[in-house]
Order: sequence, then C-alpha cells, then structure tokens
Amino acid sequence: MAKVDRLGWTAGLSFNAYGASVGIRTNDAAILERVPEIMPPEWERAEAPVVDSLFSLWVGKSASRQGRRHYHLLYSGAARLTRTLDIDEVFHDLENYLLLTVAYWAKEDHLFVHAGVVGWQGQAILIPGRSHTGKTTLVSELIKAGAMYFSDEMAVLDPAGRVHPYPIPLSVREDNGTCKYSPDEFGATIGEEPLPVGLILVTEYQEGARWQPRRLTPARAMMALLDNTVAARKDPKVSLPILGQTVDGVAALKTRRGEAANVAPKILRFMSAQDMNAKTT
Repeated sequence: MAKVDRLGWTAGLSFNAYGASVGIRTNDAAILERVPEIMPPEWERAEAPVVDSLFSLWVGKSASRQGRRHYHLLYSGAARLTRTLDIDEVFHDLENYLLLTVAYWAKEDHLFVHAGVVGWQGQAILIPGRSHTGKTTLVSELIKAGAMYFSDEMAVLDPAGRVHPYPIPLSVREDNGTCKYSPDEFGATIGEEPLPVGLILVTEYQEGARWQPRRLTPARAMMALLDNTVAARKDPKVSLPILGQTVDGVAALKTRRGEAANVAPKILRFMSAQDMNAKTT
C-alpha cells in the first residue's frame, strides 16, 4: 500500500451509499467530473477521513516521446485492478467495482443480492442470478410488458424482506459490446417504494429450452438467494434472517427458459393468478 500511496495523488472525494463509505483519489482533479455518472443510487458526498474501501485512479498523461505509453491505472487498496490505455475502460471497471463494494459494505438494513427485479400489481418479482444468465434480457421484456422497473443487477432487501428500488441503467449485451439504456427507453415506470416479494424465479436462458417451471421449497429458494448474496459470508447472522424473511410464504419457481419475449407474459400471468387466488381464499 505504501508504494501506491507514493504515486502522487492530488484530488479525491468520498461518498456514502447504503451505509457504506467509499473514497476515490486521483492524480487528475478534472477526471472527478466524470465520477458522478457511475455512482450507485442514493450516493451522497461525505468528508470521511476513513472509509470502508479506497480506490485510486491514476490518469496517464500524453506521451512526450514517440513510442512511449502512459497507462491509466486503477487500484483498490494496494491491489491493481486495471491497466489500460483506454480511459473509458477504467471507468467501466470502476463502476462495476463501486457497485460490488457498496453491496459488500452496506450496513445491516440493506442486503444486496445479484438479481433482476421488477414490480407487478404491488409485489416484486425477484430473479436471482449472476452475469450471463439473461437477467437483463428478461427484465427488459417484463418492463416492456408493463412491469415496474427496480433493477437489472441488484435486489436490495431490508430486514422485513422487502425489495427497494436500485434503478441503475440496464446493461444490454449487443454485437458491438455492452450498451447502457435508461429504463425510460423501454417505456418503464421506475419503482419508488419498497415492495414485498411475490415471486422468486430461478431461471437462465438456454436456446430452445421449454418453459417448464417447478416449485421450489422455501429452503431451496433461500439457498438460491444465498448463492447470489454479495456479503453472504461477511455476516451470516445478518444475511440469513433477511433471506428467511424474504422467502417466507413466497412462491418460488425454477426452470430453464427460451426467448425472454415469449416467457415474460407467462410470468406476469402467473403473478396475476397468484394474486387472484390470494383474494379468493
């Protein structure tokens, strides 16, 4: 860490989000103007001298001699995360690490689970899964079908098992790479208040797969959430009660799926049928 500290940092900022405190320092004050674009929701500037996690962003200057390269570097503590000539790549990586860092250091009233989340008829549909499982594609089709957007990346749970909005832009993988889209571009309404979970859907895309959902027990549903909980091992005394509260009395399904556009209406019909059954019993 001492070696990184000696590089010559001239500017920085610290912020709080969900109880986590994070610092970012750099050798180029102007670059800080871009940082708010990649901040997590509900972040606030802070003046904390001590933070949970510190990132260091070294901006390489233009080479004075031909053939000499000045790399941009990103560190977390003493660990180098990124070395590249592309400043946009640095910010892409920093955005991802900020998301995970806040999720890990969030305080006890917020538990982060890798999941897509939408709201439907007053309840949340929670789709746990890491990258490359098709969360964003399914979330985008659900909001096109009228569901309310909460997140395509993180479910933020409170001790009552409710899901809070985490409305970051949707990261859609396309032929030319990953592109970010505002929920507005899908015609989405963005959730503003926490919702109770009405369905936990454990699914991933497989070409040609049939929609054949089977019910999961609460224990298996909880394990699916636990497997995707960012800070599961940091403090199980906190995470396990929240996850237990989340799955209590909640429908849970597991299946592979085909195209999201074909599946999304079936999911919403299932939720509507669940709601009607609840009202008649």
